[in-house]
Amino acid sequence: MTAPDPALLKVARETVAQMQGDRAATLSSMAAPMVGMMQQIGIKEPDKAQVLVQEVVLPTLTAHYDELLDIQARGFATVLGKDDLQAIAAFYATPAGKRLAAAQPQLAQIQLTGMQQWMQAVAPEMQGKIVKAVQAHGWAPGGQTKPH
Repeated sequence: MTAPDPALLKVARETVAQMQGDRAATLSSMAAPMVGMMQQIGIKEPDKAQVLVQEVVLPTLTAHYDELLDIQARGFATVLGKDDLQAIAAFYATPAGKRLAAAQPQLAQIQLTGMQQWMQAVAPEMQGKIVKAVQAHGWAPGGQTKPH
């Protein structure tokens, strides 16, 4: 895969930056999930996890934020052309676009929660159908094929 054209990459970078909205707001929206991550890695006390997020995690993410934008810009430039990127940037410059950018962290959490609820709801049905499909193919549990 060839590297995107530098001019296209520049437009993609500007578009991604607009989509992310306010840098400080975006980073602060990551604080709560990061506290949860600290607890998963063994810092069980919420107050200590919060201190680590404020003293270590957020400053580190802030220092490397431009790298995130660059990675995302390369992805956008690979998939979208200059005209589309400029149209997307124009939308994000509108009041509705700015509100959407500001709402992104909250919307991402809502989508994640919805996806988890949906998967939990369909999992029993899917599991039953998988068991039947495995039996129909003559596959034994554990990857062994039944002799015919």
